[in-house]
Amino acid sequence: MKQLDGRVAVVTGGASGIGLGMARAFARSGMHLVIADLDDGALQAAVAELEAGGSQVMGMRCDVSSHEQIQALADATIAEYGAVHLLCNNAGIGIPTATHSMKLADWKWIIDVCLWGPIYGVDVFLPLIEQQEEGHINSTSSMAGLVAAQMMGAYNVAKHGVVALMATLERDLRGRNSPVHASVLCPGPINTNISRHSVEYRPGQAKPKTDGKTSGKVAKSIQDVLDNGMDPNEVGDMVVEAIASEQFWVFTHPHWTKAVQKMLDAMNADRSLTRG
Repeated sequence: MKQLDGRVAVVTGGASGIGLGMARAFARSGMHLVIADLDDGALQAAVAELEAGGSQVMGMRCDVSSHEQIQALADATIAEYGAVHLLCNNAGIGIPTATHSMKLADWKWIIDVCLWGPIYGVDVFLPLIEQQEEGHINSTSSMAGLVAAQMMGAYNVAKHGVVALMATLERDLRGRNSPVHASVLCPGPINTNISRHSVEYRPGQAKPKTDGKTSGKVAKSIQDVLDNGMDPNEVGDMVVEAIASEQFWVFTHPHWTKAVQKMLDAMNADRSLTRG
């Protein structure tokens, strides 16, 4: 999608973190915006900020794990702007827990948001975007979608699924010469509050009575890394560049792909998961 000025972008999880970084970058490119989030306060603040900068923006509360709410988001977008050209499936959550001790409710919650959210987004928005004879769908995965680290089982599974979803979608779109393109964002450490927000929105029935010392230490370690991570506004600029140049892969930390190569080397050398 070469032209962004005057086009309509929808960003889920758009009130903070990477989503807000994207929204700001799209606003600077002259796009009209719809930002969706569950945090009402952050949503209002984001809308006010973007409007103050001269952008046309609508905010909407949306739980991406609900197909009905994604459909309502699309309906509201068409009612407001008459069209949609860009969807960023960005909303995500993650709780560090060992695979053997993670409750099934946590598995379902994380996969519903991180994988079913993008699936619903593609299902609802792709036909609308194709009507414009140009457009793009980007989904936020993670380096965890390429290399599965310990203690993040459900998150890893969901993010691997997002990579597979977007890669298959892009191949399908090219196979039928669609005017729409797809891409996947695989960020490394970004300065966001995803860990804190995940704890805040975690369903009560999912949370065990005690998460254990190991999970707590891993969670603190992850948040410490995020606190020193890349500015989300830089990520937004990268996504704009990728969309404008029709790139598929968007890496915030390209050198981290060496971990993927290391895994492939081990696979080919002795069929181990990781060579010592």
